Amino acid sequence: MGTSVKSARRYSSLSREARKPGIINLNPIQRGGILPDVARKALDEFGDGYSLCDFCTKGRIDKIRKPPVEDFLSDLASFLGMDVVRLTNRSREAMFVILMALKRSRGGSAIVVDSNAHYSTYLAAEAAGLSVFEVPNSGYPEYKVDLGAYGRVADEVEEETGEPPVAIILTHADSHYGNLNDPRPVAALCRKLGVPFLLNAAYTAGVMPINGGKLGADALISSGHKSWASSGPIGIMALSSELAEEVLVPSSRFPNKELFLLGCPVLGAPLATLMASFAYVVERVERWPDEVRKARWLVAELERIEGVRQLGVRPKEHHLICLETPSFHEVARRHKKRGFFLYHELKARGIVGIEPGLTRRIKLSTYGLSEDELVKVAEAFQDIARSYNLSVS
Repeated sequence: MGTSVKSARRYSSLSREARKPGIINLNPIQRGGILPDVARKALDEFGDGYSLCDFCTKGRIDKIRKPPVEDFLSDLASFLGMDVVRLTNRSREAMFVILMALKRSRGGSAIVVDSNAHYSTYLAAEAAGLSVFEVPNSGYPEYKVDLGAYGRVADEVEEETGEPPVAIILTHADSHYGNLNDPRPVAALCRKLGVPFLLNAAYTAGVMPINGGKLGADALISSGHKSWASSGPIGIMALSSELAEEVLVPSSRFPNKELFLLGCPVLGAPLATLMASFAYVVERVERWPDEVRKARWLVAELERIEGVRQLGVRPKEHHLICLETPSFHEVARRHKKRGFFLYHELKARGIVGIEPGLTRRIKLSTYGLSEDELVKVAEAFQDIARSYNLSVS
């Protein structure tokens, strides 16, 4: 019984192919989270446990002044056009915290969400004891959310439950197709109904300019490790001052601690890297039009391949790309490596990040790629297609 030092050493030399020199990583959940050098330095500096708590004199991570966490959170709120920011372990936990707090303060039993919402939105609702009413999308091939249906679905909630929704949620850009939604009409509806509006910006805040206040959000939720060049896990919960009064309630037993955050959620390296990357993020969001251009260019190049088609709203308005690839799937049916052939072919060309085993539909991201890298990706896919006798126009 027990574990020997020898057997435990197999975990001591971990590595990943995406970090090897010259490798291009297309993974949509990582492109916006790739650390700049200043953040890698912070990762090493603050990698030890509760490393931000050396000078905690007030018992709250958001009150620490050395390093300047308090100042950073204020600057981050301003950057997002919101009043208050707190950090969570992941963006999904920010969603859960808000829903739990709203249910406690307002009552109610249901929320309204778009049908492209991330699965974690549904988990947060279920964990908070709330049912979910969905706003439909247009289906294949655009899967465009019908923003005009939010009012009808909110009415359905009231008819079926006898109460208005606890909250109305819109996924700013979804993780399935990268469809970018305009929050303003949903925000206007929420103001009319007196229902809090939650904008899930996990795939947008940190990679593109966003002002939550101008968009009408009562809460803006984002992911540091997906979109803020931060190590994970870390979530960003940005609130209006009004909603903060309902969400950031103190514990009755430990009044210096915020109840639904269970005290201080993020205490070390993820927050240090988020802070270190802030200037880098503030600068890069100004290049968003160029990022959209790159996504559209790659779509056009990949659609030259027989059978390949972009899914989601056209033209692309976001860096996450979902492609229907039936021609590659047909190759996979005959290939000895089956669906893994595409992963191995791309890896042989210095490209990773496409989920191994998938060929019917694939997802990728162009965010932050250089022009040379972009061309290399396009040429790699086209070369693979030709090598399996697929036509390229």
